[in-house]
Amino acid sequence: MSNIDQGSRYIPGVTKIYTKIPVERVGILLSNKGEIIKTIQQRLDVKISIDPSLGSVVIEPSKSDTPVNNLFKAKDYIEAIGYGFSPERAERVLGEDQVLLVIDLKDQLRLPENHLKRIKGRIIGEEGRARRNLEEISGCYISVYENYIAIIGDYESANAVKEAIQLLIEGREHSTVYRYLKRLILRSSRKPMI
Repeated sequence: MSNIDQGSRYIPGVTKIYTKIPVERVGILLSNKGEIIKTIQQRLDVKISIDPSLGSVVIEPSKSDTPVNNLFKAKDYIEAIGYGFSPERAERVLGEDQVLLVIDLKDQLRLPENHLKRIKGRIIGEEGRARRNLEEISGCYISVYENYIAIIGDYESANAVKEAIQLLIEGREHSTVYRYLKRLILRSSRKPMI
């Protein structure tokens, strides 16, 4: 018999996913005596190792029949916390058909820091109103953390929010963007299922 178990979708002990989160966000993962990590490990049948000093994370299957998709779901959950979501909000990404999309403002725009602050301010809005409106219209969760905008939601809605945020970045009026997003969401809800 080979090193690969019959029916396995990966090589036990070899298949691993690596990711990294900001060191200041590691404490959230390890809070409550590691209960958050323990819960995710049990729920997804994965083993998660964290180096708190570097923010590096290794995810591997804990059982030979752990679905490979569970490794990616655990990665998305951990990265969602790294992008500023609370553990409760990040948990949504574990659901069926939920995705995590990320916009790297610094990489995408290559603007000075004061311009990035202005753009983040447009996305957040006064007292968080713009972000809240985008969330209410789309049903997605949005986090603005450092130079990143992270979105959790179903594929269609998350991509619609990403488009709406691009319009805000380009300087479009908030009311125009909200109307555009409502049309996108309405159109995607009317699409026939194949």
